Amino acid sequence: MIQSSRNVGIVGMGISLPEKILTNFDLEKMVDTNDEWIKTRTGISERRVAGENEATSDFGAAAAKKALEDAGLLPEDIDLIIVATATPDMYFPSTACIIQDKIGAKRAAAFDISAACSGFVYGLTVAGQFILTGYYKTVMIIGAETFSKILDWEDRSTCVLFGDGAGAVILREVQSGYGILSTNIGAKGADGMCLTVPACYISESEASKRKPEKQNTLWMNGQDVFKFAVRIVKHAIKEALEDCNLKIDDVDLIVPHQANDRIMDSAAERLKIPREKIFSNIHKYGNTSAASIPIALYEAYSEGKIKKDDIIVLVGFGAGLTWGSAVIKWNR
Repeated sequence: MIQSSRNVGIVGMGISLPEKILTNFDLEKMVDTNDEWIKTRTGISERRVAGENEATSDFGAAAAKKALEDAGLLPEDIDLIIVATATPDMYFPSTACIIQDKIGAKRAAAFDISAACSGFVYGLTVAGQFILTGYYKTVMIIGAETFSKILDWEDRSTCVLFGDGAGAVILREVQSGYGILSTNIGAKGADGMCLTVPACYISESEASKRKPEKQNTLWMNGQDVFKFAVRIVKHAIKEALEDCNLKIDDVDLIVPHQANDRIMDSAAERLKIPREKIFSNIHKYGNTSAASIPIALYEAYSEGKIKKDDIIVLVGFGAGLTWGSAVIKWNR
């Protein structure tokens, strides 16, 4: 983080989720799977799925409006909108620009970040710098996804994992000693091809992973991604804590990317902390990629699991391969 006399914290939050719930029992009728298999291996019982006429920007805009209301701000107060998404409405304009128009934030600059499941922490890191340097006063970060639109619903290894939704936060300067204490982001592009969705170019190797009629769908080497995740969570948390001279025992709650309950179990074991210190809502929503951390953060706070003065750690990991972590002293 840039050294600054300013402190940057979250002053407003909001989420938005599709109305449609797709349970494991619904999936049993669609692919060769069952509720017990899915729950045992992932912890997921159900997920939300966008309607045919619902877009990533719809959920992002709805979450943004709730965050504005929570913060007591107007759309005109926003200087910058950053949207973390792997499922944009269009290649361009950016989903951030579409949301800017939908919420009436006419003064705001707007751009997207593509870091998949780590995107929200990437966005938090970028947004913090704008405020720390004094360039902007108020920045909105949105994690929003409609992964249901890029899944092969006949691929039981991936279609059971993901869900749709959005979460938004607003950053502003907060009182001294509070807010974002440190962030740590990283990438290992050499391993990026183990989790892919082709766009304008599809190589022969990528084409061979998919059915001819489903070339633009998600493909994942689940074993390699799992190994990466269980390794990187400890590393990312440790790095962020060291940057602000804290230890794992100082942490009140970890809010991770909601990818798999077994990853969270492994993280608790490797960090030598009680499993209760790691928040989970994956059973309700599945993996919502860049939206999962802000959705989980909102629910943890709403349920009273986060209170003022608590030390909170956010950690994300996913396609890229990327990772990101943030340490926050809660200011609300």
